[in-house]
Amino acid sequence: METVVYVKPMSDWRLEVRFSDGTQGVICLKDRLFGPMFEPLKDPALFSQATVDDFGAICWPNGADLAPDALYKVLRENARVA
Repeated sequence: METVVYVKPMSDWRLEVRFSDGTQGVICLKDRLFGPMFEPLKDPALFSQATVDDFGAICWPNGADLAPDALYKVLRENARVA
């Protein structure tokens, strides 16, 4: 399983992401920030604190995290479409 090695928060709730195999791209989370863990990420100050944890997942100080396998699948599918 590939893991996230780099994340850069961007404007408009987007993340620039790079995986351990070199796959990279931009993921937009704007329409996915709902529920008790992700709703607080609508605050740009909190969203901008995204980091990569020891397991290669994107995480935030409030405990929200994103599974790397799901993000990887989205980036790979979008690369085939482009």
